[in-house]
Amino acid sequence: MVECVVSMMIIRIIGTESLGIRGLSCVVEAGDKKYFIDPGMALGYQRHGLMPHPVQVGVGRIIGKRILNELKDTTDVIISHFHGDHIPLSDANPYQLSLDRVKEIPFPYRIWANSCNDPNGKMKKREDELLVGLNKNLNKALGKIDESLFFFDPVPHGEDNPNTGKVTMTRITHDDLVFVHASDIQFLSEDTITNILESKPDMVFASGPPVYLEDFMRGRYTSAKQNSLKLAEGVKTLILDHHMLRCDEGLAWLDELSAKSGNSVICAADFMGFNRHLLEAWRPKLYEDIPVPGDWHSLYAENKADTEEYLEKARKKYKWFSY
Repeated sequence: MVECVVSMMIIRIIGTESLGIRGLSCVVEAGDKKYFIDPGMALGYQRHGLMPHPVQVGVGRIIGKRILNELKDTTDVIISHFHGDHIPLSDANPYQLSLDRVKEIPFPYRIWANSCNDPNGKMKKREDELLVGLNKNLNKALGKIDESLFFFDPVPHGEDNPNTGKVTMTRITHDDLVFVHASDIQFLSEDTITNILESKPDMVFASGPPVYLEDFMRGRYTSAKQNSLKLAEGVKTLILDHHMLRCDEGLAWLDELSAKSGNSVICAADFMGFNRHLLEAWRPKLYEDIPVPGDWHSLYAENKADTEEYLEKARKKYKWFSY
């Protein structure tokens, strides 16, 4: 995988669904600043009635190590919201990034986020555990911070619903290039799309609509497509991933938007020059092609099973497998 240099801004997408895991982690280098947005990951504990295949678990381990390595010289950590696929967790399951691993890395960074206003308290607990665990204070992610860094007012996590919470979008400007990271917006709020376009971005990296949730999306497809097209027509490069690519149908959205908008609409793997690895979407096929013993996950949780033999089988079986 390579880094992408746009003007003098360097952008590396570290982990998301087209790269094999859940998340929307991204590193942006601009001048003397290195911003790491959403340094977390997950694998989807259950999909298609199956736990993560060892191939996906192995990819998750590789990406987890990349996250830790990128953090070593990061100047600013930005957290869009406190869901478990976007932050290190004190109570991480075997397929998430543990806060204990991050604590081992001493680095003088600032944390930017908006404090949780969570009715059930779960996200607030995660926020508190993160800050205590890292021995850091929270810098409020709101408005213009300096010439490079700007935070939008919090926007809905999908639809404007008090039960789904808010997310923080980030705009980074350098050498006249404007990059926007729009985590988990899902294209279900037209106001959110308008906010992004008003910032005149050249490039947007966003979570597309959750098309894998068929029942949820029923009645929402039309507005999600309209909002997606509105943004695609107003941005030179739109990178869509995350919720959208938990199923193959999301790839059709990319093709349709690219054709209709006349602009570049791609996934994170495309942007990074990497083969598409929709491992969660392809989980049943992985189990069919590379069988797994019934006790593998319990053994893995006890550090008695490894992933390397499964990664090696995937390298031999799939021409597209690049890890």
